Formats: sequence, structure tokens, C-alpha cells
Amino acid sequence: MTGPAAPTALTATAPADLAGRLEARLVALIPDRLRRPMGRQIDWRGPIGLFVAAVAGSVFFVSAGFNAGRPDLFYLADAFWHGRTWLSSALGPNDVIPLLGHYYVPFPPFPAIMFMPLMLLISPGTAHAYEPLINSTLAAIDVGLVWMLAGRIGVDRKLDRLWLALLLGFSTAIWWVTVRGGVWHTGHLVATMLTLAALAEAFGRRRPLLIGLLVGAAFLTRPPVIFGLFFFAIVLTLDRSVRTSQGRRSIARDWLLLAAGVAPSIAFYFWYNDVRFGSPFESGYQLATLPMWLTVLRDQGLFSLSHLARNWDLFMLHMPIQIPNFPWFRPDGMGMSILLTSPGLLLAFRADWRNRLSWALGIAFVLVMLPNLLYYGGGWLQYGFRYALDAIPFAIALCAVALTRHRAGLIWWAVLAFGLVVGAGGVYWAYNI
Repeated sequence: MTGPAAPTALTATAPADLAGRLEARLVALIPDRLRRPMGRQIDWRGPIGLFVAAVAGSVFFVSAGFNAGRPDLFYLADAFWHGRTWLSSALGPNDVIPLLGHYYVPFPPFPAIMFMPLMLLISPGTAHAYEPLINSTLAAIDVGLVWMLAGRIGVDRKLDRLWLALLLGFSTAIWWVTVRGGVWHTGHLVATMLTLAALAEAFGRRRPLLIGLLVGAAFLTRPPVIFGLFFFAIVLTLDRSVRTSQGRRSIARDWLLLAAGVAPSIAFYFWYNDVRFGSPFESGYQLATLPMWLTVLRDQGLFSLSHLARNWDLFMLHMPIQIPNFPWFRPDGMGMSILLTSPGLLLAFRADWRNRLSWALGIAFVLVMLPNLLYYGGGWLQYGFRYALDAIPFAIALCAVALTRHRAGLIWWAVLAFGLVVGAGGVYWAYNI
């Protein structure tokens, strides 16, 4: 007795086929001499990816503009040029460390280091005025890196790559942090960029030293990303056997190079802490000024199981408040379920779980999320759960793995469209919350 017939795959839908035929016809309209210079076929995927990133950057820039009033990273970059690790004045009442007449920034320093060349051209105040443009550029780079990563993983269809680019750019907290700006949010854009670049390298030439340098810089931007090293260590064992001496030597050599890339950032982190606060283990988060309700949570521990239930709610369960008028819901600023803001990430579950690479990506996602779920801060003020951005690049890679086996059909485009609508709501509430 035979079982029921397998349902027809929704990924091979008529709309997707129609779009593919339309794309082919548009390319066919390009003069032959442009499509085949010197007898070779142009690969349009790279230029299209640049175009997608540019359009995304334009959308980010048009929607950005909220003045958070916290250009700490630009002033810290300028302070580094003058041999200081502190600011001469506080730029806000919270997330500042007043100590011996100086004001320290508790947030990790790599974004400020990255902005140091910019401070040779413009002042911190001017950079603050251009912050929407700077953050929009960073977010556009993130979108472009997703396109590149998808290609290196093996996603050939341009519509599937577009699906992934839209997912990261406009159905995660990337859009919100770009619009809101400020010291808290720019760091997310930089860390996402570095993590995506490391993943692209891992699925490309796999140069362990470069991967280590990128992960180290991401650690100096958002420390939880360091737990993603697990994935990169696994990647460097692919196509090599631990059963042979040559395989073991190759793995050991690459792991040493990976560690050599990460080590300078870790050493710098401890030195930076010691110079500022007299202890390599004091990052400043324990000393920063906070609203009273956050101080109460911090007194339970920077990282504690007591924060897990609350953060899990903000990450997975928290819903907005219904209101009777447009847009018919209102976030409370504490957080919002990722199932509501980023439902497209569920595609990651369709990855090939017979492949240890998928398991490595999934485990890395969990490892990076754990410290965020145990952290006292919760991410306030936010739309979605912005701390998840530390781990989302690994989930995006899993979605790309899934798209090497299944097209993003009508259902998944509908799921993405729902997330895009919710993301657009975040732009509205960025100015009205």
C-alpha cells in the first residue's frame, strides 16, 4: 500500500519561473558586445549585488535620521589620536563612566578605531551630522556581504540571493539600528559586517589568519561574537582527515593561524581595560551609569541565569500592544519576538542537517546567543531583539544553505513580505516610540 503523494514543491512556483524568464529576457536586451566582451560571458551576479546594496543603502539613508545624540564612537576615535582613552565630557546621562574627572565609554573600541582615519578628514561633530549616511553605508555593506556570502555558499539564483539580502537588511534589527543610530547601534552594524566577512572568507579561500583577524575585530565590537569561533574552527577541518599525520598537521597549522589572528584583539582588550580601570577584567559595564531599573538588574550579575527568562521572552515571545488606530500596534521598546520581526529566519530549519557544516552553523548561532540571553541589559530601547544581530549572520548562512536545496518559493516570499511590513513599522516607531 503506497502512502500519500508528496506535495508539490512550492519553491518551483509559476511566479518564480515567470520572474526567471523575465530576467532572461531583460539580459537578452543588453547588446551582445556588452554581454560577451572579447568572446566571454559576463557574470552579472556581482554587479547586480552591488546594485542591490546601493538601493538598500538609499532606502536606509532616506529612512534614517533620528538623532540619538550619542556620537561617542566619533569622539572616542578623535581621543585615540590624542593619546586618550577617555572623553572630556559626558555625551549622555547613561552608559557613561565618570572617573577622576574623565568620562569613559564602556562599549568595545574597534568601531572607534575603524573611524580614526575619518577623524583625520572631519571633526567628531561633523561625523555626528553625517551619522545617518555613515550608518546607512555600513548597513548597505552588510546587505552586499549577504549577497556575496550566498554566492560562495552556492546560491546561484539571483532571486534567492535577493530574498536573503532583504531578510537581513529589512526584516531584522539592522533597519532599526540604522535608523536610530547612536553608540549602541553603530556597533551592531560593524559587528555584523565583520562576521559576514569572516563567513564569506570561510566559504571562500578559508585563510585562517584573515578569519581570525575578522573575528578578533568583531570581538572588539560585540564580544559575544567570539563564541562563533567554534564554527570557523570546524570549517578549517573540512576535507582533511585527523586519521593521517598530514591531515592533523594541516588542521593544527590552520588552528594556530586562526588563534594568531584572534590573539591581538584579545590582548588589546585586556590592555585597554587595564589602562582605563586598573584591571584587565573590568570592561566598564559594571561601572557605567544606568537608569535605576537597569541598575537593579545589573546588581543580580552582568551575566546570570536570573536574566534568562526575561531575555527569552524578549527574544522569542514578546508581542506589541494593540492600539485602535494606525498602525494598530505599538511596541513597548523592551523588545519584540523574532518570530514576528524575522520569520524568514525559519528557513534555516530547511538546511541539510545531514551536513556537519549545517550543525556547526547552528551550534555557533546558539553559542553566540547564550551570553546575550544571560546578559542583564535586554537591549532596551529596541524594536525586535537587537542582541540577536550577533548571531543572525550564522542563521543567514543556514538560510543560504537551505536555498542551495530549495528555491524561495511563494510561501517563503510571503513570509518575508510579512517581516518586511513589520520592519517598515519599526521605521515609523523609531520616530514615535
